[in-house]
Amino acid sequence: MLFSSARPVAAALVLTATAVAGSLLMASPALARRTAATHATHSAQAHGAGSTAAATTAAAGTGAATAAAAGTPTAPSITSPSAGAAPAAPAAPAATSKVATSPIFVLNSLDADISVIDPRTFREVKRIPTGKEPHHLYLTPDRKTMVVANALGDSLTFLDPVTAEVQRTIYGISDPYHLRFSPDMKWLVLAGNRLDHVDIYKWQPQNQAQPLALTKRFSAPKTPSHLSIDTRSTVVYASMQDSSEIMAIDLNTLSVRWKVPVGKLPADVYLTPDDKYLLVALTGDHFVEVYEVGGLPQPKLVKRIDTGDGAHSFRALGDRRHVLVSNRAANTISKISLDSLSVVDVLKVPGGPDDMEILPDGRTLLVTSRWARKLTVMDLQTKQITTQVKVGKSPHGVWTLDQMPRQ
Repeated sequence: MLFSSARPVAAALVLTATAVAGSLLMASPALARRTAATHATHSAQAHGAGSTAAATTAAAGTGAATAAAAGTPTAPSITSPSAGAAPAAPAAPAATSKVATSPIFVLNSLDADISVIDPRTFREVKRIPTGKEPHHLYLTPDRKTMVVANALGDSLTFLDPVTAEVQRTIYGISDPYHLRFSPDMKWLVLAGNRLDHVDIYKWQPQNQAQPLALTKRFSAPKTPSHLSIDTRSTVVYASMQDSSEIMAIDLNTLSVRWKVPVGKLPADVYLTPDDKYLLVALTGDHFVEVYEVGGLPQPKLVKRIDTGDGAHSFRALGDRRHVLVSNRAANTISKISLDSLSVVDVLKVPGGPDDMEILPDGRTLLVTSRWARKLTVMDLQTKQITTQVKVGKSPHGVWTLDQMPRQ
């Protein structure tokens, strides 16, 4: 079994990289595009401090790491505060009210914890400790569990999205940076940003002792960043930040379909509701590239949309017609029409806007302001910031159960 281990040198380098990137953002957007765009906290140490961390992970992993590299299952260790709290079989999502009552979760990457925010008062009500560097989180398709990926902690934290209580923690998960469940809940896919791999885990919630079994590991150089899975649970799309590529993995055959070059420093990827187009945010540039992928043996570049410096993270508006993209270095968010594949509106959001969430009223936008250590709340109708909530260091992922659809 592989347990999380302390990496003080890597953590210090990460903090330094974040501080430098934040100052560069204020001094020079052009320079910030080259420096701050590289995920600032995690991939800033992917090469350098990351090589030391990788060696530490490999040494700690011993037989488990060897088995994982060969694509054979390993047995992660688990702590379970509530044995009965594990997610059950998939269920249809409940009807969404227009009033948000469930807690809002913000991941504080450099504090190794989660801010829990009351959606009515927009006040932080508590902090939940996690493993080192929680960057991204994902709601299981049955809506019963919020899963937090702790990259440097080599662990996953499972939360109740209603009570904000920890359901359990699974250790021995190698470098979980970004994550996606397949819609059919058969697979959990994890991107190892620092260790250059994409892992496919079989999800078996009926097995309390081993709910996750590593089925296959794909080499993904260099610096796999974000993932997307089609609606039929057949294809995973992964961006590779430092080699400026995207890759498609077939979930039926567990093989790579294709790998192609794209623009500079691709980060988030967004698949349109009809599975036809894949949008790729270029954090090292000011474009979103649009690729036709549905039904084609190879992706076809159909358009480059000029958004803003540091195009980084997507969030669908919930109407199946528009998607937002945060431009981290430009301090803006672009609204893209999926009909015309063009920018139809621009919002100004300070502090390095990163991940986003939309409350069920359809007008309240939540944005993590990465450099400002705040959660920014904006009214989409008036385009005005209504409040900012002080959270922890380098806030990254944000999510809540009460949300607009993510399509």
